[in-house]
Amino acid sequence: MQISQVNQLVGKLLLASPSLLDPRFKDAVVLVCHHDAQGCMGLIINRPRSISVSDVLVDLEIGQDENRHAHDESVQRVFDGGPVDDFRGFVLHDGWHIYESTMQITPELHLTSSRDVLEALGQGEGPEHYLLLLGYAGWEAGQLEDELSNNDWLIAPASHQIVFQELPEARWDFGARCMGIDPTHLSDQVGHA
Repeated sequence: MQISQVNQLVGKLLLASPSLLDPRFKDAVVLVCHHDAQGCMGLIINRPRSISVSDVLVDLEIGQDENRHAHDESVQRVFDGGPVDDFRGFVLHDGWHIYESTMQITPELHLTSSRDVLEALGQGEGPEHYLLLLGYAGWEAGQLEDELSNNDWLIAPASHQIVFQELPEARWDFGARCMGIDPTHLSDQVGHA
């Protein structure tokens, strides 16, 4: 993949192919957030953890408006964003709110890592649609390109629907179907045409 093509992956989904041997990425759906000549950073969006957003806010001593539990945030799960720095938090959210460290990934998907977004969530004033993720996936320069040439990943379009509306366990299949691929027809055998 040439450098001019590298940035074209930002805002795309990487679907782990059945042939990918790394157990950390088995069945993973990764949203590419940053990609340049130095490497790539993404977030796994289909692995909810057993802790809730409310648990994280309590751990960080961020006050919570009791009325916010009238919404679904009280059961909103935290996601495992990837194997790198699993105590570092990110909020992937819709684009209506901008915070101190907000970075636009696509017109409908933004990423924030500053505390102010968590404080807004605690008060029920944050983004309507969001995922709180701990950790991230990272690749050194050329590493992702090598994995792509080995057919370890499928590249699918990202959308508000797949990130925020599809159930986590359905996101891989949904992404594959958006590419016109029937997941039942994929093989775990590596091959090149």
